[in-house]
Amino acid sequence: GAFAVFITMNPGYAGRTELPDNLKALFRPVAMMVPDYALIGEIMLFAYGYGDSRSCAKKMVATFRLCSEQLSSQDHYDYGMRAVKTVIVA
Repeated sequence: GAFAVFITMNPGYAGRTELPDNLKALFRPVAMMVPDYALIGEIMLFAYGYGDSRSCAKKMVATFRLCSEQLSSQDHYDYGMRAVKTVIVA
């Protein structure tokens, strides 16, 4: 039978470290892209019953983008997808 192991690393995130070179050699790297937060937010808002989900999602993502650009850049502040999802689910 076939067997595969997939790992995800986020070394730039607070408290995370790089994978050691001897383990890194065992895995094939895969490039990732930044997801479209507005589209994901729109779909989530629509699923929760919001009528104007597109407009709300665009405004929410714009607000988080402005926060990330203009407010403190301390590591414990998170204005990414995790924050967008938290606001929608709350």
